[in-house]
Amino acid sequence: MEPESRLIIMTDLDGSLLDYDTYGYEPARSALEDLQARGVPVMFSSSKTFAEVEPLRLEMKNVDPFIVENGGAVYVPEGYFPQVPENSVVRDGYHVIEFGVPYAKLREGLRTIEQKLGIRLKGFGDMSLDDVVATTGLSPIQAMAAQKREYDEPFLVNDPSKMFEIRHEAGQLGLLVVLAGRFAHLVGGTHKGPACRTLLDLFRKHWGSIKIAAIGDSLNDIPMLEQADYPFLVEQRGGGYQSGIAFKQLIRVEGVGPIGWAKCIQQLGEV
Repeated sequence: MEPESRLIIMTDLDGSLLDYDTYGYEPARSALEDLQARGVPVMFSSSKTFAEVEPLRLEMKNVDPFIVENGGAVYVPEGYFPQVPENSVVRDGYHVIEFGVPYAKLREGLRTIEQKLGIRLKGFGDMSLDDVVATTGLSPIQAMAAQKREYDEPFLVNDPSKMFEIRHEAGQLGLLVVLAGRFAHLVGGTHKGPACRTLLDLFRKHWGSIKIAAIGDSLNDIPMLEQADYPFLVEQRGGGYQSGIAFKQLIRVEGVGPIGWAKCIQQLGEV
C-alpha cells in the first residue's frame, strides 16, 4: 500500500467476525486489538439491528461508524468526522443516514407476496421470542434485540424453488430480496452497497487516499466486497465457500468465521 493511504476495514458480522453458531469472536480478538492499537477503523456492515450492534461495539471497544440491516442505515458517532454528514439526522448520539424503507412497509410487502404466490413466508414479525431463539440460537436478550427491526425483514422460505418468483414479486413492489445465512431478507430496494459507498466517501473527504479491505462470507456481502481493494471471503460453517461469489480480485481465505477473519487480517499485514 502507498504510505499516504489509510487502511479501512469493513466487515460482516454473523459467519465472518462472529461465529455462525455461538456468535463469539474470541479467535479474532487479538487481531481486533491490534487493529485498534494501530488506529485502523473497523466498520461493521451487517444484517443485524442497531439494538444488536450497539452492545457488540461496546464489548469490542469499537468506536467506528457502522451499517445496520443490510444497508438500511449508516450510523456515524457524533463528532467522528469534522463535518456533519449530509442527509443525516441525529439519534442516540449518532448521525444516521437512512437508505431503507419503514419496517411496516416491508411487512405489508411480505403479505402481498404471499397472496400473489399462494405460499407461506414466515418473517421475523410473525415469530414469537421463543421462535427466534429456536431458529437462530440467540439468547432471549439477543433475540429481543434482533426483533427491533427498522429496515429489514428476515423471512424463511420452505420451498427454495420459489425464490425466483419471490424476488420478482418483491421487485414489482420496489423491494429487494437478499440472501444471508439462515434467512432471506426483504429490504427496501437497497443493499449494503450504497451504504458502504456513502461511508467510504465520508472517509475520503476526511483522509483523502484510503485503501479498503472487506471481509464477508455470504451472498449479501457481495456489494460490500465489491467496494474493496482487498475483498476477503472466509469459509462457511462446515468448510467451503458460498457459491455465487466470484470476481477477479476476490481473496479466499481458509478458516470459518472468526478463525478465517483473523487470517484475513494476517494476510492483509503481508500486502
